Amino acid sequence: MIYGIGTDICDIRRIAQSLERHGERFAERVLAEAELATWRRRSVRWPARGNAYVATRFAVKEAFSKAIGLGMHMPMNWRACEVGNLSSGQPCIITHGALKDWCEARQLQFHVTLSDEKEYAVAFCIAEVRPLAGRA
Repeated sequence: MIYGIGTDICDIRRIAQSLERHGERFAERVLAEAELATWRRRSVRWPARGNAYVATRFAVKEAFSKAIGLGMHMPMNWRACEVGNLSSGQPCIITHGALKDWCEARQLQFHVTLSDEKEYAVAFCIAEVRPLAGRA
């Protein structure tokens, strides 16, 4: 059963401006540890790809916060929600701390997709209540 859906579009140029203005502090506020390491690696060689990386993560986290119905209110926060990848490359949501506990208490699982073009990043997230074992 669908618990909620969320979508977000982000202007990559706006993220680039925030990174220019605030430097690494902005990335540290928005990205979880593993995401931050990936961003640092990408930004060194390809600053534009680094900007797009932060923008896609920003969009996913906004879409996720809408899908779970919390917005950016506790237990949801930027760093408690991480965007990872399955072995297939498919993006996935990884939750941490109080947000993980909140999602587990509601038996939620997530489906997410993201994309970016030259100026925009977009994400869509579905939060679904996991079916009980033995129930179709």
